[in-house]
Amino acid sequence: MVKLGAENLLREKPHWFKKAKIGLLVNQASILGDYSHVKDVLLKEGAQIKVIFTPQHGFWGDKQANMDESPDDVDPSTEVPIISLYSERREPPEELMEKIDILLVDLQDVGTRVYTFASTVALCMKVASKTSTRIVVLDRPNPIGGEAVEGNVLNLEFESFVGLFPVPMRHGLTLGELMLMARREFGYDCDLEVIPLKGWRREFLFPDCELPWVLPSPNMPSFITSLVYPGQVIWEGTNISEGRGTTRPFEFMGAPFINPGRLKEKLNEVNLPGVFLRVTAFRPTFDKWAGELCRGFQLHVTDSKSFKPYFTSLALLWAILEVYGEIFEWLPPPYEYEYRKLPIDIILGDDSVRLALESGTHPEDIENDWQKQLDDYMDIRENTMMYV
Repeated sequence: MVKLGAENLLREKPHWFKKAKIGLLVNQASILGDYSHVKDVLLKEGAQIKVIFTPQHGFWGDKQANMDESPDDVDPSTEVPIISLYSERREPPEELMEKIDILLVDLQDVGTRVYTFASTVALCMKVASKTSTRIVVLDRPNPIGGEAVEGNVLNLEFESFVGLFPVPMRHGLTLGELMLMARREFGYDCDLEVIPLKGWRREFLFPDCELPWVLPSPNMPSFITSLVYPGQVIWEGTNISEGRGTTRPFEFMGAPFINPGRLKEKLNEVNLPGVFLRVTAFRPTFDKWAGELCRGFQLHVTDSKSFKPYFTSLALLWAILEVYGEIFEWLPPPYEYEYRKLPIDIILGDDSVRLALESGTHPEDIENDWQKQLDDYMDIRENTMMYV
């Protein structure tokens, strides 16, 4: 079984463990291998927790996406204040950071650029550089592994809360490694320490870790969701349902106007390894097309090693544009606090991918176009990898 960074902290107990004034950046998924919450175990072991910060979706993961803000609160069991970092503020107030010595970060990331937890940690690092607060990341596995990387590297002209760093959609790093990269390469300089995992290897997917999964956000109910998410998240910028309001968010995709058979014919022109697109229909209970029957596909990953989530979903998007271009729509802003750029452009990290798809460029040609920037990213990644 893989040992979490939090478990290694508790075993080794550094000299500051009982002396430092500590803040936490956590949510409901910040659990140990025995399902106990890191907050409760730290308190039991004598840590002085002064404040709890929470990322998007709130402490309990009860808030939906796209600017569904969570309020401040008080932890009922300890009366420690809970400060939301997904509201009118997305970085911690300096006056609160000045009152703590160390901010412990224990968040389950999902290995995808647009998942906002990394942005929240980076903004905490930005404030910590002013207040001399130490950031300690308690590392967790990248659930979709640390070997495969995929996608175009973010163009900083499209920097946003769903992408602060020039990394590909599937970046192949743990949260700790990504923060080390942010400090070393992208200017987020602060007093940063990463307490590593023990026993994690880059080829591991989450089931290999023998750890419990607790959904880190309301539409990330399982490991399988995280595996398809680097591609299926693109539907958030369109009028295609990504399965929100169903029991299979991101595994499902579809819309009332889609005939899956017509899309399958078009997709015969693309090689999609490691996945089976099963024709399905679903009726979302909320979000896009709520109450209406949507036809489309459920993505079944048949070979996680060869499956390319980002490429697969781009191929689906290409087929939809080719077959249903007159009905399909890009959603307008705002999206995740960006009020001018198209949501799809900040999700994809550049407008060039959208423009290529609109012009009918084959997905394999788009994939070939990003290989040089991906190779350059891989060289940078080598310098921050903590695990073999």
